[in-house]
Amino acid sequence: MINELIKTLQLKDEKRSGQQLYNIEDPDSIAAHSWSVSLLTLIYGTKSDINLEKALKMAIVHDIPEIETGDIAKRANKENQEASDEEKEQNELNAILDISKNLRRNEIRQLWKDYNMKNTPEAKLVKDMDLIETSLTALKNQKEQNYNPEDNQDLPYNNLDEFFETCRGQFNTETGKKLFHEIEKKYQQSKNSEL
Repeated sequence: MINELIKTLQLKDEKRSGQQLYNIEDPDSIAAHSWSVSLLTLIYGTKSDINLEKALKMAIVHDIPEIETGDIAKRANKENQEASDEEKEQNELNAILDISKNLRRNEIRQLWKDYNMKNTPEAKLVKDMDLIETSLTALKNQKEQNYNPEDNQDLPYNNLDEFFETCRGQFNTETGKKLFHEIEKKYQQSKNSEL
């Protein structure tokens, strides 16, 4: 069991691949991302009619398969993705089955399945907070100029626009839609102020 617990700590070292793709200085780890999603879930989950304990557990485990699969960046243009959405989901399912068995926790597997199916209010909120964290981090990196746009000229989007494109139209809650609109507005303002 101790070896399996140590294995989960790999999420502290695994970097967010989308940030690496855009040459972000000091990209976040998957663990940092999951912590941020958990905090957003705590903040906005109290404003929703959901089981907050279940939502927080879901936020904590939502990326746990990436211990084995690594972080596969979601791309605005599906042709640019390393793996199709279906392949990614199957690989993550295999990983979560293995991880939850080794940790002797069926609850982890069930929370992850609920998150991926997005059928419950908790899953819808957590998925939205996952997207909000991605766009909020892009805004932070834009404001702090944690990248050089000239290093990314071979990529299909200017600045960090692709992070917003991958989130657009994916929201399941009014809270998520409203937050995304506010974050994207601030992002555009930040980009325009640098011209």
